[in-house]
Amino acid sequence: MTDVQSGAPERSEKAQRLRLRFARGPEAAEIGHLDLSRIWTEAFQAAGAAVSYSQGNRPHPRLTLAAGLPMGMTSEAELLDVVLARRMDPDDMVTNVQPHLPPGLEALECREVGIGLPSLPSAIRWAEYGVDVSIAEGAPAVLATEDAVSSFLRLDSLPWEDHRGEKTRRYDLRPLVQELRVEEQCGDTVRLSMRLRCDATGVGRPDQVVKALGMGEAARIHRRRLVLAGGSPARVAWRTRGRFQV
Repeated sequence: MTDVQSGAPERSEKAQRLRLRFARGPEAAEIGHLDLSRIWTEAFQAAGAAVSYSQGNRPHPRLTLAAGLPMGMTSEAELLDVVLARRMDPDDMVTNVQPHLPPGLEALECREVGIGLPSLPSAIRWAEYGVDVSIAEGAPAVLATEDAVSSFLRLDSLPWEDHRGEKTRRYDLRPLVQELRVEEQCGDTVRLSMRLRCDATGVGRPDQVVKALGMGEAARIHRRRLVLAGGSPARVAWRTRGRFQV
């Protein structure tokens, strides 16, 4: 459906859904979720993308971020879906939007996905991280870290309390950790690799895993990948093409 006077699609039209992967560097690590959505909406519009808006008294852009990234963390794996009222080449989106992003945000790749697929947040299952922790220099410290990791992985359950201000959250930390290993050591820093649950049943936080290992606070937390749920062959084909082709 188009505007008869201008010939342009109405802004509530759903012509295309694009999925964009982007990086968040240190300069953008303190941007909140709402501000991030606003930044992307303005960048898309400045890039000439016709962002689709919901209908009603208070229209909002059809833009969805995959999973919130806690303040202070960096990433190379953030995902967002944006619905457009007018089709656009995914490769052009990356090229056109980058000049309108603030320092610390980098558009990495973009592809079309099916309009009718489930929402992006509902498809996320796991998040993978690289976590740097400062330790006493030397091999014994690394061995102690490996022992702590092994002990953690042998647990069937680990009742945990997460204190944030005056609020206390109680949960079982162990089921939220699928993979955990010592990756490497560089000087007085050891790097851990983690795959943590990130879905409706629970969200694992890297900083809490580090505390559970008895290692204090992480010096750096970097999200490397978001893992989506698998699907049927038809759904995979739809996700790849963006729509069924005949």
